[in-house]
Amino acid sequence: MDKVYDLVKDRPVIYSVDINSTVLDAARFMMEHNIGAVPVLREGELAGIFSERDVMNRVVAAGRMPGTTKVSEVMTANPRAVSVDESIENCLFMMKEFGFRHIPITEGKKLRGLVSLRDIMLRKRETVQA
Repeated sequence: MDKVYDLVKDRPVIYSVDINSTVLDAARFMMEHNIGAVPVLREGELAGIFSERDVMNRVVAAGRMPGTTKVSEVMTANPRAVSVDESIENCLFMMKEFGFRHIPITEGKKLRGLVSLRDIMLRKRETVQA
């Protein structure tokens, strides 16, 4: 059974933002790197996850100012995460069950990566074509 960490382990960088970042800075960072969600770290440990949906629902629609609103105010705090040993199948089940499109991968409290539904679907497609 393939592990979810296998999908991201060869990526050279784990993108993340600091908990004190502004929404504007985080959104620009996500745009520059073409990513839809980013883990939020506090002193190097996973504190939350911030996504495009958070920008729309918790910032824009709520009338908040992106330049002064901290990511910590609008992120999903203490997100569900999966272990580096979690199977792809169990991760996909969790995503479907809870409606997630991104899940942090952790080893203890240390962030090891972020897997997206797209990552899993592309792997499934490669497996079917092989």
